[in-house]
Amino acid sequence: MNKNDICIISLGCAKNIVDSESMGQVLQRDGYRLVAEPKKAGVVVVNTCGFIGDARDESYTILGELAAGKRKNQLIIAAGCLTQRYREEVASRIPGINGILGTRRWMDIAQVVRALQRQKPGETLYHLPETPDSGGEVEGVLRATRQAGSAYIKIADGCRRPCAFCAIPLIKGKPVSRPTDSIIHEARILQESGVKELVLIAQDTTDYGSDLGIADGLAKLLEQLTSEVPDMPWIRVMYAYPGYVTDRLIEVMATRPQILHYLDIPLQHGHPDTLKRMKRPHNLGWVRNTLTKMRTAMPDMSIRSTFIVGYPGETDAEFQALLDFMEELKLDHAGAFPFSFEPGTASESLGDPVPLEVKKARLEQLMLTQEQISLGCNQAQVGRTLDVLVEGVGDGITLGRSYRDAPEIDGLVITAGDAEVGQFIKVKVNGAMAHDLTGTRLD
Repeated sequence: MNKNDICIISLGCAKNIVDSESMGQVLQRDGYRLVAEPKKAGVVVVNTCGFIGDARDESYTILGELAAGKRKNQLIIAAGCLTQRYREEVASRIPGINGILGTRRWMDIAQVVRALQRQKPGETLYHLPETPDSGGEVEGVLRATRQAGSAYIKIADGCRRPCAFCAIPLIKGKPVSRPTDSIIHEARILQESGVKELVLIAQDTTDYGSDLGIADGLAKLLEQLTSEVPDMPWIRVMYAYPGYVTDRLIEVMATRPQILHYLDIPLQHGHPDTLKRMKRPHNLGWVRNTLTKMRTAMPDMSIRSTFIVGYPGETDAEFQALLDFMEELKLDHAGAFPFSFEPGTASESLGDPVPLEVKKARLEQLMLTQEQISLGCNQAQVGRTLDVLVEGVGDGITLGRSYRDAPEIDGLVITAGDAEVGQFIKVKVNGAMAHDLTGTRLD
C-alpha cells in the first residue's frame, strides 16, 4: 500500500461522477496516482450522495464498511453532498473517517490529502469553507466524464428553485453557471477524443446563464455549441425545469440537427394542489401546451419525466389524477420515487403522513401504468430505422442506444452480431418491449 495511491469511489448521479473525475485530475496533477481497489490505496475518497434517505443510507453503509476494513495508516475522506450538509453527523457515525470535504470545494482535494498526511493520527480534518462558488472552474481540469461514446459535461451547479421537498439548494447553494467559452473548449476536447454524444447536465439546465445575466441562456449555449463543435453528432439536454422550456429553446432544438429530439423534464406530479404543496409550477395547461409545441415542432420527440408519490397530503384522488395525467401525456420514459422526508426543507412542517405501504403500492401502480405507456411508445418505433450508438458487445449481441434513450436511465436497442463500442450503426426496429427495442443491423 503506497500512501500516494488514491482510490475514488463515486456515489449518486452523473453530476457527482463529473466531480469525482475532476478530483482525480487534480490529484494526478499534484503527483498522486489513482488506483481502482480501496485495499491498495493509501487514501480512499468517497464522493457521497445525500439527496434522499436511500442515498444517504448507501453512503453511510459504504463509509462504514471502508472504516471497518481500514488498514494501518490508511486515510479515508468523506466528500460530496452528504458531508456538505451533515458534516458532524458523518464524523460521529463513522469514527474511522479522517477527513471531511464538502461538494462545493471538491477542487481542494489535493490540499486536504496533503494536510491529512501531515497531521497526527486520530484527528478529523474538516474542510468546508463558506464559499458561494459551486461551479468549480479549475484551469486544465475537464468538468466532464466519459463512458463509451458518450460524455457528461457539467454546465452549471447549484439551484435557486423553491421546491419544498428538495435539499439541493441547501447542499449546493445558489446556481453558478460555467463560462460558455469553457464549455465550448471542453466540448472540442471531447469531440477530438472521439466522443459521439455530449450530455449537458446541471441541477437545472434551463437556468443556465441566469446568474450571468444571460436570458434564454440554454438556447444560446446550444446555438454556440452547434456552431463551434459542428462534428459532435449528438447533443442531449437533461434536467429541464417546467415553465422554462421556452419557444426559443424549442426552435433551436428543432432546427439544429445535432441536438437530439429528447428532453428530460421532471414534472413531479399531475395534480395542481399537490404541486402547490411541493412549491412547484402547477399550471398543467403550460405542460400540455409546451408538450404540444415540442411535438408539433419535432414529431419524433422523446420526453422523459420523474414523479414523486406519497407526498404529504396526497389523497387517493390526487394520485389518480397523476395516473390520468400520465395516460394523457404518453411520455416515452418516466421514473418515480416515494417521498423522502428531508429535515430543513420547506416541506418539513408537513411531516411524512402517508404510510410507507401506501407509498409502495402507489409507486408500483404508477410504474405499471408507465410500463404500458412506454410499451406503446416503443411499439410505434417498429419499422423505423434508427441510428444507434453502441455501448456494449458480447456473446454475439450488440447493445446500444438511439436518440430516444439517455445513458443509464432509459432503454436499449438490441441487435445480433458485433459492432465497435462508441460508434454508430443503423438498425431497423423489428420488436418492442416495455423498455427496450430489438432490431436488425443495416450497415
